[in-house]
Amino acid sequence: MSAPPPPAAAQGRRQAIVRLSALVATLVVVAVLLLLVVPVSTGGVTSTVERFGPVAPVVYVLISTVLALGFVPGPLLAGVSGALFGTGLGLVVSLAGSVLTSVVALLISRRAGAGAVRTVSGPRALALAELAQRRGLLVVVLQRWIPGIPDAPFSYLFGSLGVSVPAMALGSLVGSAPRAFAYTALGRAAADGDGRLAVVATVVGVGGSLVGLGVGAVVLQRHRRRTPGPSGLSVRRTHPPR
Repeated sequence: MSAPPPPAAAQGRRQAIVRLSALVATLVVVAVLLLLVVPVSTGGVTSTVERFGPVAPVVYVLISTVLALGFVPGPLLAGVSGALFGTGLGLVVSLAGSVLTSVVALLISRRAGAGAVRTVSGPRALALAELAQRRGLLVVVLQRWIPGIPDAPFSYLFGSLGVSVPAMALGSLVGSAPRAFAYTALGRAAADGDGRLAVVATVVGVGGSLVGLGVGAVVLQRHRRRTPGPSGLSVRRTHPPR
């Protein structure tokens, strides 16, 4: 039998769990309040933003940031951006909102949960944290490229894992570009009834997802080979002698 952890270590682990639980609970409450109070719909957001005239793009960046921090889906926000501002300006607005959201989420998580994730993590999770610190830019870009992975929860997680602000900002900009273009263009295509633009947007979105899946699989495989095993040694595949 393994010896029980020292009292100080056990207490630190409990405090880390409490901190992480409080952070998650706060984010859930904020998300629920946003859904109840803010008109999270295409028509509601559009009618709110259009009142601001020339500064509407800046206002929308701020509104989309707040909504995204509350887990409103990014594709919806990017689609509204395209419908409001067109594909070109809408893409700039969508990317600005994505970068701002990721940095704010990282800073919130870093302040509220710094060190807590490491305290409660096992060897493989700690190896992932080390990867996020060493290759933060690559990790963020891949997370944005791979389809089906929501950005906001991972932005909070990256803050807890120690990803730097520059890596987070640049990774969000590069990684979000294909999806941001796809959903922004789809929003504009829906508003204009432009079938050709919808096809182009779909091709870009699917292509970016396939690239993300391929590169992500390679990186994950290499990471698993270097992940420490139970003995603390790196686990690498070995081949029997011929």
